[in-house]
Amino acid sequence: MAAIVSRHRSLVLLAIAVVAQVLLLAVQIQQAQQGRHDRLIRVWTVAVISPFERAGAWGVDKVRGTWNHYFALRSTARENESLRRERDTLKMQVNQLQSRAAEADRLAALLNFRQEHANAPLIPARVIGTSAEASSQTIYINRGEHDGIRPNMGVLTPDGVVGKVLEVYRNTAQVLLLTDKDSGVGAMLADSRLQSPVVGMGEPLLQMKYVSEDDSVNPGERVVTSGMDRIFPKDLPVGTVVDVKAGMPFKMVRVRPAAGLQRLEEVLVLQTLQPLELKKEEEPAAATPAKSRAVPAPAAAKP
Repeated sequence: MAAIVSRHRSLVLLAIAVVAQVLLLAVQIQQAQQGRHDRLIRVWTVAVISPFERAGAWGVDKVRGTWNHYFALRSTARENESLRRERDTLKMQVNQLQSRAAEADRLAALLNFRQEHANAPLIPARVIGTSAEASSQTIYINRGEHDGIRPNMGVLTPDGVVGKVLEVYRNTAQVLLLTDKDSGVGAMLADSRLQSPVVGMGEPLLQMKYVSEDDSVNPGERVVTSGMDRIFPKDLPVGTVVDVKAGMPFKMVRVRPAAGLQRLEEVLVLQTLQPLELKKEEEPAAATPAKSRAVPAPAAAKP
């Protein structure tokens, strides 16, 4: 039986195809009679192929979207990097402008100080370095022997006393700050005029020495130069009393420097070793008594 089927396989397939075609034609004729003119084979073909077309279109859309998003993300990353670099550049420019503005304010303060004390021989100088030793409180300035700088000349800012010149070289000089342990300045309390030296302690605060227990000193009092050290003129700001403690035989008086010794950039060198009275503000003209104008005596008549 199997031999017969295998021998007539082609005939069987042909018969099946003819029968299927007849059935399809019958169904198509029946639909035509009902007013439906669609081709049955086309409908079946579309029904079979449509799922594959939809799946292919969905896959293509996904691949296209992923590809486009990849390039879009790369473009966005490049834009973000460019914006980040621009932001960093603008931040640097802002910092530079702020630094220049601060420098302009400091230089204006120095200029005003020199104009207010025109009779004082003051030399402006820029701080170019600090000491590398932790125990030494010194700075270096860009003025030296060539500019007339000498040892023991006073150094100050418009805010107050800084220190004195320690070593002098041709174009530079070393300045010993008030906070150094070997530094000191003749000082007194601005209100009571109590005189006592102020010395450095190797730390941000200074100490006013030899203040008796009987002397009244209160936090907040201003300390100024006394002029007794023959380096600084009288009444230059030294600092402010921040702490007073009882002690034997002298009080422990701590003073905060008036000048910002930790952030010095420009200073003034007082080019003299003699006490010098700085120029004071002129009194109002109304406060000075008017002098009577002398009337010349009439000349004697000549004969």
